[in-house]
Amino acid sequence: MLLPRTPQDQLANSRIAFQGEPGAFSEAAALKLLGRAITTIPRPTFDAAFRAVAEGAADALLAPIENSLAGSVLRVYDLLLESALLMVAEVILPIEHHLIAIPGTKLEEIRSVASHPMALAQCERFFSSHPHLKRVPAEDTAGSVREVLARGERAAAAIAGRRAAEHYRAAILLENVEDNAENFTRFVLLVPAAQAASLAAPGACKMSVALRLAHRPGSLLAALQPFAAEGVNLLKIESRPLHGRPWEYQFFLDIEADEPARIHAAVDSARASASDLRVLGLYAAARAAEARSHSE
Repeated sequence: MLLPRTPQDQLANSRIAFQGEPGAFSEAAALKLLGRAITTIPRPTFDAAFRAVAEGAADALLAPIENSLAGSVLRVYDLLLESALLMVAEVILPIEHHLIAIPGTKLEEIRSVASHPMALAQCERFFSSHPHLKRVPAEDTAGSVREVLARGERAAAAIAGRRAAEHYRAAILLENVEDNAENFTRFVLLVPAAQAASLAAPGACKMSVALRLAHRPGSLLAALQPFAAEGVNLLKIESRPLHGRPWEYQFFLDIEADEPARIHAAVDSARASASDLRVLGLYAAARAAEARSHSE
């Protein structure tokens, strides 16, 4: 008897877009989730990465959605609403940040440090202990390493992962400059809506939902009550302002239950209290503890 194929099985030889340069954490997460037979497609921005599938440049997209230290990747949430892509899997990657520079550079020569703003935010203690260092926001971690090497400027360094340092043949001056060793980023795998059903993981019991509330008192409470009534665990709630509608918000929910039927029943009930409810994906949950053990 053949077992149902997982998204990882079906996309093992696919083209996977990600935001960043070769060596980025997103590329490492894609390889971890889908294996080394995939072709990774780097894109300079999140907007460009989301367009890659519609443009025919990629079959799927892997995007970071939240970090355990720095919080949500807000631009990704906004793009999820504009996109027709759906989540079919997630992966959690342990994040280790290193201070990286031109080979032969000494720490005392460094005057500026570049990286993605999320990475810079995860290294507050490092910058507090080196207050003379200027923070330079960049499009992504690996790209900041590439730029440091390309400029040949010994006073400049970058914060990125070991994979980026190895890819660009740079030197690691300091290891593990992140604030906390328990640092993880959650990534979601996005595919065209027409393919999502065929890629659904067997027994998937986690769902992401976009919820827009009716503009009346008590609407949020009314929308959330069905989840409690059905025994569905509300893992996360994120709000984003609605563009052009001051003081109105779009809510994003991550929910989980012991069986998919409970989730579907709760979502159907919640629709009655929402002006709009959109399912962003049903997928198998990844665990931070498993991510750490699998990386060792």
